[in-house]
Amino acid sequence: MFKWRRSALAAMGLAVGLSFVFLLPATARTPHSPSELPPVALVALPAQAKSTHQLIFSGGPFPYDKDGTVFGNRERLLPIKQRGHYREYTVKTPGARNRGARRIVCGGQPPTQPEVCFYTADHYASFSRIVP
Repeated sequence: MFKWRRSALAAMGLAVGLSFVFLLPATARTPHSPSELPPVALVALPAQAKSTHQLIFSGGPFPYDKDGTVFGNRERLLPIKQRGHYREYTVKTPGARNRGARRIVCGGQPPTQPEVCFYTADHYASFSRIVP
């Protein structure tokens, strides 16, 4: 069995860690502002997303219990804000027996007047900033 020296292990860990950071695609890094995410026009979204967006600005009622709950941004694909800044809403998926993968996530207070909203069609794997 090999005996590794502590400094050799530390150097190897640093090299692996640095190479991992540099290999990450730009989209995997946390954006600093909403404008760093690709825009998508509201009119280009599916009809169900437009309906959900309208419900957000009118305060509901929402079809799912989870709608309007705090979105944790664990994936760190949205700009980092304090907990409670983002809220998530389900975008109905035709033919899905559950909530499906489509969501709108909005940030800002009050929830009926968010500063910015994002759309994801792939359950938080990617986001686009919704623009009018």
